[in-house]
Amino acid sequence: MRESFDEYGAAGRLKVTVAAWRWAVASGLVPAADAGAGRWSRAVVLAVDAEAVRAALRGPAAAFWAAERLNEALGEPLPFGRPRVTAAAVGHLVRAGHLAYLGGDADHPDVHPDQVEALARRRDLPAILDRHVPLGPDQAAVRLGVRRADFDRIVDLGWITPTGAVDIDYKRQGGVTRVPLYSAQDVALLPVIRPEVDWHELRTVAPGRRSPLSALTPTADGRDTVPMAGIARIAGVGRAAVANWRRRHPDFPAPTGGTTTHPEFDRPAAVAWLLAHDKITAPSSIPSATLVLRAGQHRQGAAVPAG
Repeated sequence: MRESFDEYGAAGRLKVTVAAWRWAVASGLVPAADAGAGRWSRAVVLAVDAEAVRAALRGPAAAFWAAERLNEALGEPLPFGRPRVTAAAVGHLVRAGHLAYLGGDADHPDVHPDQVEALARRRDLPAILDRHVPLGPDQAAVRLGVRRADFDRIVDLGWITPTGAVDIDYKRQGGVTRVPLYSAQDVALLPVIRPEVDWHELRTVAPGRRSPLSALTPTADGRDTVPMAGIARIAGVGRAAVANWRRRHPDFPAPTGGTTTHPEFDRPAAVAWLLAHDKITAPSSIPSATLVLRAGQHRQGAAVPAG
């Protein structure tokens, strides 16, 4: 007599679909695995109400439907600076624990429509997407509200680096291409951590014009430093506040250069500290002044860069 079951065995014993069992586990209708990783004891499985498990599953829904529902929740048309949510993004949300995996391709999984609806109603949906869904170069340009060429220049300057990559099969355009992926939060933070850049100019430069970033020098590896005044500007505070943080917080980054009077700090380390201590946040939208100007470009028939 079998003493424990995995999800397939449990679903078979109750004569329900594996998707229904997975949803019952994710929603708490079924107790957590008690006989090892991904295994339930015979007593637990036999105590489950099979009809309740069947009734709890509505769907499941395909990742493509879930993506469109989340796009609708963001607004139609999408707010300027918001790339479309894709089926692959739904896979990232599943891996982050925001949606339960119910089956299908792990990269484009089936999910429960009720859980998607609950996620769509969350006011912090844009922040959730920024935290958990990486962006390709075109999507990153849209998120920043700049041309794709300008985002490529940002990469060349060493201001942001890929966090991963994905292989995409462009069957009509030469086969498989490896596309870098960037943290959406890192992308959204760029205007915050690079306040010396005129982001309004960068976002409104006319198509075909030279990038305002073209004259800048790339950052040498390991040499992206910022003085205390720069940290203060990033955080929107005075230099005295940064000096106070250094005194009060033992985990404040140690200087990596400069002098005792004018120390310099590793910019990524300083940004990570500011984020961890809620001194800065990633903007969820692009300033309205840019939106007004872009609307004017539309009315005049000018093309707005899509990234």
